[in-house]
Amino acid sequence: MGKTTGFLETARRENPYREADERLKDFEELHAALPVADRRGQASRCMDCGVPFCQSDYGCPLHNLIPEWNDLLWRGLDRAALERLLQTAPFPEFTGRVCPALCEKACNLANDGVTNRDNELYLIEQGFGQGWMVPQPPSERTGWRVAVAGSGPAGLAAAQRLNRLGHQVTVFERADRPGGLLMYGIPNMKLPKAVVDRRIRLLEAEGVAFTLNTEATAAAVAGFDAALLCGGARKPRALDVRGAEAGGVHFAVDYLTAATRSALSGEAPAISARDRDVIVVGGGDTGNDCVGTALRQGCRSVVQLEMLPAPPEGRTPRNPWPEWPRVLRTDYGQLEAIARQGHDPRVYETTVKSIAAGPDGRIVSLETVRLAASASGGFAPVPGSEVTRPCGLLLIAAGFVGCDERTLAAFGVAADARGRLCPADGSHHLTGRLFAAGDMRTGQSLVVRALADGRAAADEIDEWLRRSGA
Repeated sequence: MGKTTGFLETARRENPYREADERLKDFEELHAALPVADRRGQASRCMDCGVPFCQSDYGCPLHNLIPEWNDLLWRGLDRAALERLLQTAPFPEFTGRVCPALCEKACNLANDGVTNRDNELYLIEQGFGQGWMVPQPPSERTGWRVAVAGSGPAGLAAAQRLNRLGHQVTVFERADRPGGLLMYGIPNMKLPKAVVDRRIRLLEAEGVAFTLNTEATAAAVAGFDAALLCGGARKPRALDVRGAEAGGVHFAVDYLTAATRSALSGEAPAISARDRDVIVVGGGDTGNDCVGTALRQGCRSVVQLEMLPAPPEGRTPRNPWPEWPRVLRTDYGQLEAIARQGHDPRVYETTVKSIAAGPDGRIVSLETVRLAASASGGFAPVPGSEVTRPCGLLLIAAGFVGCDERTLAAFGVAADARGRLCPADGSHHLTGRLFAAGDMRTGQSLVVRALADGRAAADEIDEWLRRSGA
């Protein structure tokens, strides 16, 4: 697949970031596109490897036919390449922007893997730009109605699949816009909301109905033949420290949601970092998004706390290829902080010990403490390592601990010890006509995994409907 000697002749080259000083002035897209000739050169690097780990479980939860569409892209057959991509990938415009590209790390080129994420983004944007992306309503309807609760990645993927199988699908979304975390959990510069809206319009044209500002309940879906819960792992992990009730302490998703609403409306954000010293608790993708958002809002300073030690710069013997490399990565927000502040915002092996508020009840500072590995296998505070840091806005991006209790109560279902709706047999079927998919079933994970799980749930529902006759 690809040019036989392409990987020897052409160096890996990703879509370049816009200059930091330029992109910090707005919430527009982070990257610029490569010229088409260069994009074909990147596709030519896909080897005739014989064993494409990129499309294995290590590389792609969707099992995209990566060598095949890379070969077509290199040959200039863009439409055929897109058709091959869309056989397995429901929304390449999302994964082409926010997927961590597990496939690239599983590539036989190892650290110089093929730029599959950028390649698929090029193909889908060509599809929309050239008018190839047209509605694909089913040729006939089955007569069965399916409710999908939640319009995040899993919900949208399931809705698309169920609709194309001929079922009448209605998606219930509690927010004022569809998209779930794609709309309000991921900043506009990382995933433009016009891109999400574009896909929603296409789904509507194919026959999917969206009911907004509506909480999905057992009563709301009573008239449907099956219901799929895709509400995500919405319950955030809180800080159990003195002073956590102070004003100016917010969960990351609430902050990012306010920032996106502001970017869409042009109004001032309900939660702003302007002229504040910002501290972000959590070193993952969401924490990085908070750093980038705070910088765009004009914060005075930003610090990102991480409980764990800094990862190694390269793979260790216990983390071999083609596993995902657990190595040090510096993402766009951290790069922007370095450009703006002159130093990396991350402080490792550190957590919050207490929070101090001013007379108005709003946070003014916090005390951090260093952590060290304990004999029990966890982490323990290091005596005498406390540091008081100024803080006018504390953002908690420490992950999620399971399903939202309102959804559980609304459908009379119970989560497992990890907060998941995960049947013991590994299926998506909870009880009766009720199913679950995405982070609600698997726990907090990646967009691409949620897409794959949503599609798998749709197939399971389709089989159940046809077998049972609903």
